[in-house]
Amino acid sequence: MKIQPMIDRVLIRPMEDKEQKKGSIIIPETAKERPQVGVIEAIGPESTCCIEDGKKVPKKKPSHDKGYTVGDKVIYAKYGATEIDHEGTKYLMVETKDLLGILKEK
Repeated sequence: MKIQPMIDRVLIRPMEDKEQKKGSIIIPETAKERPQVGVIEAIGPESTCCIEDGKKVPKKKPSHDKGYTVGDKVIYAKYGATEIDHEGTKYLMVETKDLLGILKEK
């Protein structure tokens, strides 16, 4: 089974450090900070409508290039994601507005 995000959502596989250390102290799993970097696994279609005056209406401007693709490493908002556990793998469903940047190789 494959997960296809809806409308303006992106499916991300978070990149986590196997073990976090502060000096010689190993940080337990429960005290680790949430990762903010991940790899895009799937992208939902862009919304074709918007809300104006409480009503759903078609967008006036055509959609533009999103600037990111499947496989890109991205930085996302720390608490702006919904966690999903699918077939033993953890994913995050993130709104495109919560994508903060793309990590590019030099």
